[in-house]
Amino acid sequence: MANTTSAKKATRKIARRTDVNKARRSRVRTFVRQVEEALAAGDAAKAKEAFLAAQPELARAASKGVVHANTASRKVSRLAARVKALSATATA
Repeated sequence: MANTTSAKKATRKIARRTDVNKARRSRVRTFVRQVEEALAAGDAAKAKEAFLAAQPELARAASKGVVHANTASRKVSRLAARVKALSATATA
């Protein structure tokens, strides 16, 4: 257990930050899951809408340091490719 006042305060700050980061990470996962579900259902319009909502969430998580910037970029890129492929098959 922390002994000094500053160490106790640091522990409190870390606990608070952990809770915030967990909430942010959970929010990102929810948005990504919605895109995945729309893709699985084959609903191109819903998938595109969900993707447009998920994109800024991933960018925000990366800017806050919840996920690495490259990870967020990779997820956006792969989701975009899948949404595009679904849209192409839906119109063809």
